[in-house]
Amino acid sequence: MEKSDLITPMAIRVAATLGLSDHMAAGAVTVETLARAADVDATALGRLLGHLVNAGIYRPLPEGGYEATELGALLRHDVPESGRDWLRLDGPTGRGEAAVFRLLDAVRSGSPVYSALYGREFWTDVESDGALAEAFARRMAASMRWVVPELLAQGDWQAVRHVVDVGGGSGDLLAAVVDATPGARGTLLDLEGPAAAAERDFAAAGLQERCRAVVGSFFDPLPAGGDVYLLSNVLLNWPDDRAAEILRRCAEAVRPGGRVMVLEGLLDVQTDQTDLDLRMLVYLGGRMRTTDQLRELAAEAGLSLRRVVGLGPVRSLVELTPA
Repeated sequence: MEKSDLITPMAIRVAATLGLSDHMAAGAVTVETLARAADVDATALGRLLGHLVNAGIYRPLPEGGYEATELGALLRHDVPESGRDWLRLDGPTGRGEAAVFRLLDAVRSGSPVYSALYGREFWTDVESDGALAEAFARRMAASMRWVVPELLAQGDWQAVRHVVDVGGGSGDLLAAVVDATPGARGTLLDLEGPAAAAERDFAAAGLQERCRAVVGSFFDPLPAGGDVYLLSNVLLNWPDDRAAEILRRCAEAVRPGGRVMVLEGLLDVQTDQTDLDLRMLVYLGGRMRTTDQLRELAAEAGLSLRRVVGLGPVRSLVELTPA
């Protein structure tokens, strides 16, 4: 068996957290200037850079110092497809990844271990810190951009007049759907911080007259009478009993003839998403599901599975209708 390497991925995360590629782009290329810019120990930083050269993230300059390779440039915040927000250890994903070191405890107990590391549950931790909440919303919005064209093409939106984005976070997804659907309006429901951010997104998109955000919980009664209730990456965050509650609230609120759309990966369609399934266990006690498992969960909530459409390697569109 080859040696398992935990040092390299952690070293890359440290580089992302310290913004080393950004500092290099700004002209700090020597160990000393980088250490000052990042506020770290110069000797320790030199050792980190030595390993990251071997890992292909940085390369030494002939005159001394370092520059980012093509791979290392992806750690800059200002490049397309930047991975910095995903990797930094002071961001929501990085904090969650540190909890993965307690995977054994999660497997033994069947329960999330995030709170054992940080003293509070994942969502409480994220929402209590404005920077963490903003970073999480930014990451979710970025992850959805490639899905939007397929969702618009496959979602049968022509007759839709009111979309309710349940736990919508960033307003980007709802704004894209409403903007592409003549005559439609949208309501986004989320906690206070995300709802306020979504209102700003709607205004920036010129949709403040057609979209609104309301503060609330998806475990409470939802705004009623919508044609579509959209759950994007929501159910996988929760164990079965809580996920069924969310679906039940949607079933209670949707108008006759309306639909509940679940947008997330399914383990029998996006078969390589088992790593995300374990992250849900560690972070939240949630889980990814197969089509049959989601069908059973929907039935508990009074919904029938109408169709499943694969939207690529990460997400499926599952349409549910009142039973």
